[in-house]
Amino acid sequence: MSVFSKFPRTFWVANTIELFERWAWYGFFMLFANYLTGSSDMGGLEFSQSQKGLIMGIGTGILYFLPVLTGAIADRYGYKKILALAFVIYATAFAFFPQASSFTAVFVMYIYLALGAALFKPIISATIAKTTRPETSSIGFGIFYMMVNIGAFFGPLVTLLFKSQSHLIFYVSCGIILLNFILLLFYREPERDEAKKEESLLRTFGGIFRNMASIFKDPGFLVFLLIVAGFWAMYYQLFFTLPVFISQWVDTGVLYHFFDVNLPFVSASYSPAPGVLDAEFITNTDALFIIIFQIAVSALVMRLKPLRSMVAGFLVCSVGMSLTLASQNVLFTVAAIFIFSLGEMAGSPKVTEYIGLIAPKDKKALYMGYSFIPVFVGNFLAGFISGNVYQAMSDKVAITEKFIAEKGLLIGDGLSTNVRFEEVARQVSLSPQELTNLLWDTYHPSGMWVVILSVGFAASLCLFIYDRASKSR
Repeated sequence: MSVFSKFPRTFWVANTIELFERWAWYGFFMLFANYLTGSSDMGGLEFSQSQKGLIMGIGTGILYFLPVLTGAIADRYGYKKILALAFVIYATAFAFFPQASSFTAVFVMYIYLALGAALFKPIISATIAKTTRPETSSIGFGIFYMMVNIGAFFGPLVTLLFKSQSHLIFYVSCGIILLNFILLLFYREPERDEAKKEESLLRTFGGIFRNMASIFKDPGFLVFLLIVAGFWAMYYQLFFTLPVFISQWVDTGVLYHFFDVNLPFVSASYSPAPGVLDAEFITNTDALFIIIFQIAVSALVMRLKPLRSMVAGFLVCSVGMSLTLASQNVLFTVAAIFIFSLGEMAGSPKVTEYIGLIAPKDKKALYMGYSFIPVFVGNFLAGFISGNVYQAMSDKVAITEKFIAEKGLLIGDGLSTNVRFEEVARQVSLSPQELTNLLWDTYHPSGMWVVILSVGFAASLCLFIYDRASKSR
């Protein structure tokens, strides 16, 4: 307990702010893919998978690119002011998001929301760094990442309670963000570099882009970043693809009935229809597994060199994510998510650790700043995979249209996605679940698992080769 007393008040305030921010973000983000593509009678916008991929891939990619610039803005104008601006953007974006229904409006609104997240992201990390000392930094960042995972776990559980009225999802996230204005009253501005306060933003940005260009002078490091981008392209299918796949194809009845007997609150609260569990509730088990097992997994891999741990983690993660798309059995899906989470826990934290180890002593901050590049590129690739590729191979809506054309069925226009599917089932004398099973057996949407495994396996293999060729092992 004596260690905890060494942290100043601002450290605890910053961590609580992070908890609520992640709560608000994941409360909306875990549900976003199905909100974009879901049936209109369930509050969805019925966008195509390709449109979803563009919005989520580009928007989230930009979110991870901007912090290299927004961090400089915070250094120039002050952390507290920029935090307040970030919360204003967050709150207004969440408040007005339900009013956006066209592709362009939703895309613009998501970019606006991403701007708020990008302003926020570097400030809290910097605050934690400035409010810890060498002897407390390890446990300090451990507390920080625990707050991230707690927020990521509870956020969706709360917003899912309001899923029947989709606009409330955004209002709940807005309300959570507004709590941070109260916490901001207790936030004390950490000391900042006086030189950065006086330097013009234009000159600061110029220096940032010049430093960014210097990455090409280290081709080995550039190759490493591109390899890791493949990992993130596979990883983000957890949010971009898996909720949609579960909603469209996985029979969650077994798990629903288990909770209905043993924990009826779950089956009553997280069910869009009798016998069905929310896809996001199932996907959210990843965060639960991390909360439970992260310390144990970290202890197991702590003696491994970062590259070796990353190779193993990326491979396990890839196997887990690909298996989540291979079956209609919900228990198989949950087991696959557990495998995925083990790989995530073993590999993901090691990326930052490795960059810190290989960075030249006089360029550590510069190299650490590059860690956003793989996430930025990976999100663009993830958007394409979950968009164009998923629509071509696995999208239930597209497959149903193919089935309608092949059978020569006549279905009226203007029907929601769900009602249209039920009408198709009626015309071929099948129940909706029986039609789903027929489409699964006929068109093999599970083929997506090969794509995901190929991307993850390629990243793992390239990293293994990189490890063998690297002199920094």
